[in-house]
Amino acid sequence: MSEDRFVGNVRQLAAEIDALNHRAVREYEPVVETLVRMRSRDKVQIEQALDGLLSFCGFAPALELYRRLCRHYWDIDPVATASYVDAYRTMWDTDEDGR
Repeated sequence: MSEDRFVGNVRQLAAEIDALNHRAVREYEPVVETLVRMRSRDKVQIEQALDGLLSFCGFAPALELYRRLCRHYWDIDPVATASYVDAYRTMWDTDEDGR
């Protein structure tokens, strides 16, 4: 594969990932807004949204939705919320050395 073709393929993949991230935010934003606004205590719905959002937390707007829902969930189930915070850290956080 030529270098130009490789670079083109990487650019296409990056564009597809970016589009998927934006779509996830469009899909999850109304879900999170409704759960928070309605002060939902439905653990199943909240955890389904958190599970879905976790895969997109490398994208800042998705991370903000995740954090917002975690803050909401904290008063309902702090132990479960802590596990979601830990899941985020395990999947997305890096240490200070950039690892």
